[in-house]
Amino acid sequence: MRVMVGSKRREIGLGGFPDVTLAGARESARAIREKIKSGIDPIAEKAAARNALAATIASALSFEQAAERYIEANESGWKNSKHAAQWTATLKTYAYPSVGKIQVAAINTSHIVSILEPIWSQKTETASRLRGRIEAVLDWAKVRGYRKEENPARWKGHLDHILPARTKVQKVKHHPALPYQEIGAFMSALKAQEGMGARALEFAILCASRSSEVRGATWSELDLKSAVWTIPAGRMKAEKEHRIPLSPAAINLLNALPRMGGTDLVFPNSKNNVLSDMTLTAVIRRMDDASTKAGGTGWREKELKVITAHGFRSTFRDWAGETTAYPREVIEHAIAHQLKDKAEAAYARGTLFEKRARLMADWAKYCADNTITIKLCPER
Repeated sequence: MRVMVGSKRREIGLGGFPDVTLAGARESARAIREKIKSGIDPIAEKAAARNALAATIASALSFEQAAERYIEANESGWKNSKHAAQWTATLKTYAYPSVGKIQVAAINTSHIVSILEPIWSQKTETASRLRGRIEAVLDWAKVRGYRKEENPARWKGHLDHILPARTKVQKVKHHPALPYQEIGAFMSALKAQEGMGARALEFAILCASRSSEVRGATWSELDLKSAVWTIPAGRMKAEKEHRIPLSPAAINLLNALPRMGGTDLVFPNSKNNVLSDMTLTAVIRRMDDASTKAGGTGWREKELKVITAHGFRSTFRDWAGETTAYPREVIEHAIAHQLKDKAEAAYARGTLFEKRARLMADWAKYCADNTITIKLCPER
């Protein structure tokens, strides 16, 4: 078909015989002339349609592909490799079977609810993390141009009207902790234990630190002369550098440790690697077994959970809050907690280091008092 489009002469193919009959060609020519009369360039229109189709095909990304790209783009900024593995595991178990092959642009609220509803009450913590991970993937997809709609996995103002709040279906469970009145006797029994795990647990208790902070501690972080342990921001939960004043007891413990060749770790395992996250808890369980075999009651009964390494932070917090006159902000700084009151936190910019030094020294002295007998540990 030869036709004028504006001031330009165009040649437009109508299709080949026998796929297009003569009558079909005439009908197509008539339709094209109608478009030209309406001010539409049929060749430009066809090119725009091809481009739109190409763009649609290019943006056809499945949820599984989007999740893989998101993890790949962000895993370098995560604290450890386990985080990426956990992301992949939860999505593979709960999300991929339902929406893995669906285009990320097509995922809607009904898809999200069908994934979360079956596990929201029974596995609330897992479901909550899964929802956050799906939300992050879909946000990434929108920013990258793979979807346009609002995020169906968002909680506030959306899923909170469909699913019950976590606090209503899941009770907060604190780490089982030893009553502070019994810490002296426990520390006395702990000192009798051999091994790097026992020393790491003892150091964690004296510093009221998290297990991961202690297990990853290096000699380069320690200034024994100034009695300061400086944990870099990258190893802290709040991603903020934390300086811990070391008590004389903590210094003595460090001075008694062997310096292992080939590693800067303070508490390495037999292969000069970081101790596993269950090592400190395993020490407690061995102490329990030893106590039971010796005719004692042990640290637990069938209805009670074994105390955890993290629980000793609660032991320290209870002791400091109930038996000392140290201000709350001093105690919170000691366990590297962020103040919940933002206005208060804005003014409390110091680290209260000198006061914390006295607090940790008092805690070490209290831990050295083994005159109180050990009783069963109630769950906190």
